[in-house]
Amino acid sequence: MITIKSEREIDLMRHAGMLVSKMHQFIKPYIKEGVTTKQLDELCEKFIRDQDAVPTCKGYEGYPATLCTSVNDTVVHGIPNDEPLKNGDIISIDVVIGYKGYQGDAAWTYAVGEVSEEKKYLMEHTEKSLLEGLKMVKPGNRIGDISHAVEEYATSHHLGVVRELCGHGIGQEMHEEPEVPNFGIPNTGPLLKKGMVICIEPMITYGHRDVYVMPDEWTVKTLDHSDAAHYEHTVLVTEDGYEILTPRLED
Repeated sequence: MITIKSEREIDLMRHAGMLVSKMHQFIKPYIKEGVTTKQLDELCEKFIRDQDAVPTCKGYEGYPATLCTSVNDTVVHGIPNDEPLKNGDIISIDVVIGYKGYQGDAAWTYAVGEVSEEKKYLMEHTEKSLLEGLKMVKPGNRIGDISHAVEEYATSHHLGVVRELCGHGIGQEMHEEPEVPNFGIPNTGPLLKKGMVICIEPMITYGHRDVYVMPDEWTVKTLDHSDAAHYEHTVLVTEDGYEILTPRLED
């Protein structure tokens, strides 16, 4: 069931979303060569708990960490480990934070040191595909309008759109209805209404869109080992458009 959030719920989700934004702002300076993803995870868990909030991913269906840290050809759900980041890597950091029973969720892809032009291109156009999807968010449009906008932009820039994974509704639970695919047909799918809160999250590859799951049953990688990027915002449908509940903060 797709829920319409009350003003009280929206206020709590604004707070949760802002904590997500502040955590991304907090961790960015630590993302550099030699740092391990496990160290990043520990820093973020402490940050979240210090805000009287909860790292929702930790323990979710057995997931062992606060962050999903996905490096290079890992699309999503990379488990933090002791392997140091290297100059030239890209890393997607996805986090869900709970505050007084409501969730905020956002992912961002970061460069580690100096990255290749191909990686810069992938990051730039994955983020822009998210922005194209956001343009479709307003009452009266449908989920398929968002999905089509993301797909059209990414494929026009010769990038792969992962189909096995998608965005979602969010509220008291991390994943609620509706699903928000990154490919689709305009004017199809659930109708957008004021008070809905959804997560739009393009997962885009530099090569082919096919992916596979590692034996840990979490880590999703590109089949051809091309790089992947992941950008996500939690978004409220307003009376005449949208409000980003996880705004990207200035450094």
